[in-house]
Amino acid sequence: MTTRLLLVDDHAVVRSGLRMLLSSQRDMEIVGEAGTAAEALKAVEEVKPDVILMDIGLPDKSGIEATREIKGRFPNVAVVALTIHEDEEYFFKMLDAGASGYVPKRAAPEELLSAIQVAAAGEVYLYPSLAKLLVRDYLSVDHPADEKGGLDGLTDRESEVLTHLAEGSSNDEIAKSLVISPKTVERHRENIMKKLNLHSRAELVRYAIRKGIIKA
Repeated sequence: MTTRLLLVDDHAVVRSGLRMLLSSQRDMEIVGEAGTAAEALKAVEEVKPDVILMDIGLPDKSGIEATREIKGRFPNVAVVALTIHEDEEYFFKMLDAGASGYVPKRAAPEELLSAIQVAAAGEVYLYPSLAKLLVRDYLSVDHPADEKGGLDGLTDRESEVLTHLAEGSSNDEIAKSLVISPKTVERHRENIMKKLNLHSRAELVRYAIRKGIIKA
């Protein structure tokens, strides 16, 4: 299956470099480019990409605002931030806006390709050094001692699926590990997010750390 990509960056030379890298991948197709947030929104409507590579520093509005607007109108389109910014402010704002990945421009090409594949599969990719910020952010907040323990009404199977999700496993990997179908995993995932009132992988990871399911 081919992943349809939209490149959003206000520097033509950056888009050219990305085009050279990604065009060589048999399972990826570049279906559009944009240099502004406005152009990106129009392109999403016209070319219907699976994954958008989004720069944060766009000239008309930030990639964060563009991501929030795109996700609001096209929730099934995955957005991967590809940016020079590696500080916490941009990282958390992009996650909150609905990004499915965050990759610094200094990353190796293999990291970007992995991020695209993970996002296309409906999962979340966080560059390793930035994923640590997520854990540190959680640990910097005081939480009641009694938050660890019970899993808020989850069944044993849902608890198993939650553990795998928090550790970064894909639906297919979880299905293989638990000997169930990917559709069953997705159903458990939906139930978990609903029961726990979680809306993103970032929130799920925070919850798992709080409950002692995974170690920070």
